[in-house]
Amino acid sequence: MIAILNYNAGNSTSVYHAVRRLHYACCITDDAAILQQADKVIFPGVGEAGAAMQHLEEKGLDLLLRGLQQPVLGICLGMQLLCQFTEEGATEGLGVFNTLVRRFPARAPVPHMGWNTCTHSGGPLFDKLEPDADYYFVHSYYADLCPDTIAETHYLLPFSAALQKDNFFGTQFHPEKSGDVGSRLLKSFLNL
Repeated sequence: MIAILNYNAGNSTSVYHAVRRLHYACCITDDAAILQQADKVIFPGVGEAGAAMQHLEEKGLDLLLRGLQQPVLGICLGMQLLCQFTEEGATEGLGVFNTLVRRFPARAPVPHMGWNTCTHSGGPLFDKLEPDADYYFVHSYYADLCPDTIAETHYLLPFSAALQKDNFFGTQFHPEKSGDVGSRLLKSFLNL
């Protein structure tokens, strides 16, 4: 079973339908027991970091997420909350990825929305994908490049398009909205 974390941040339904199209059983839940027993956990997100983190803390899901041993995929806000800190609401993250999340410079129209080419360094998410594929982004904040970066892209400046550390993965782009290449990346995660 694939568990999609419900934490009052949007996009859970889109991720649910993307996983179902790939013929995997999944559920949207905030039940700690289900999350701990799931084969994989997806941490989606569209929303505001401070409110999302507050909800996670109130439900005790912040501690649970940090301790998960199965593969975990953070998408967009989900990936950002797996980082140390985000400038959005001056919010402390879960600290899985050793990087900061910053707002794009004032000269940048935000949100950054649309298709961007990502250059990746391989690894389990990208092994079967083209080296320079396009993915769909919608965000106003970005994760700095760091040792956990496994894919990068550029919007006024280079930033992390995907991160990996141990069993934790993150994509700033939305695989569920990135067409065939996004579906293949999602399937790579689900097959880990």
